[in-house]
Amino acid sequence: MLISLGARGFLFSYPVSVGTFFKHLPTIKVSTLKFNTVPAGKTVLKLFSTTTNAAVSAALQTPHFETLTCDQKYQIRLYVDALLQWNQKMNLTAVREENEVMERHVEDSLAIIGPVRDSYLSRCGSSFEKLSVVDVGSGAGLPGLILAIACPSWKITLLESMNKRCVFLEHVVGLIGLQNVKIVRDRAENLGQNLDFREGFDIAVARAVAEMRVLAEYCLPLVRVGGLFVAAKGHDPQEEVTKAERAIHLMGASLLQTCFVESHSKYGQRTAIICLKDGPTPRKYPRAPGTPAKLPL
Repeated sequence: MLISLGARGFLFSYPVSVGTFFKHLPTIKVSTLKFNTVPAGKTVLKLFSTTTNAAVSAALQTPHFETLTCDQKYQIRLYVDALLQWNQKMNLTAVREENEVMERHVEDSLAIIGPVRDSYLSRCGSSFEKLSVVDVGSGAGLPGLILAIACPSWKITLLESMNKRCVFLEHVVGLIGLQNVKIVRDRAENLGQNLDFREGFDIAVARAVAEMRVLAEYCLPLVRVGGLFVAAKGHDPQEEVTKAERAIHLMGASLLQTCFVESHSKYGQRTAIICLKDGPTPRKYPRAPGTPAKLPL
């Protein structure tokens, strides 16, 4: 049973205790704090990254990031700072440097918006506003939190099964002040059989979660008929996609297109695998928790 916590609509399958929350809070180093005196005579506390340098400045000028408003850029900087701070205590990402977070995570997350917009407007609806989106296996909030910042009219659900990651997500959503994000602690297999969520989203996205055969069973039961499933993949996913065609079809969907995503990071070409939900998913899918990964379709 999902339990609602707080006014922002965070949902967890199991309660998160105050003790657990503070257990995962990182210790902020004194070197990262700066006090400035403002004209009114008040003192404000400002947080800044100790890794600020020329490389970071270059990363902050990446093409997709530059299309954002000043407020959105500030929100992403808050997210990146929080991610690196918490990452010192828990394994949220293998990336340890701010410029790499911007290039590998933020830019790649922003880069999928264009292809998804084109596919959605051509096949799913006349408006790209006020969409309901689920980020399956959200982890540290990628790409879901970045999408929530860049597309504030969207309602984003971050689906994550690990408690400590949900604690981080709750913290960073409150820190940034996002009002369009809901956090759900559960497995995709359970949520896909929950009538409150099943076939209730316009778009399901997943990044760095599992191979396509498994992702299809995780994500497509959550997508409404006529909606999209988008998997962010590396430079050459064709063999993986070919193996997944049967699973995609069994879920009531078809492969719409494989888009080469414009990525200016040094990690090479990225792709977005986009599937269209043609009909309802049979009730027997998704299978029991753990089965899709152990016995891919």
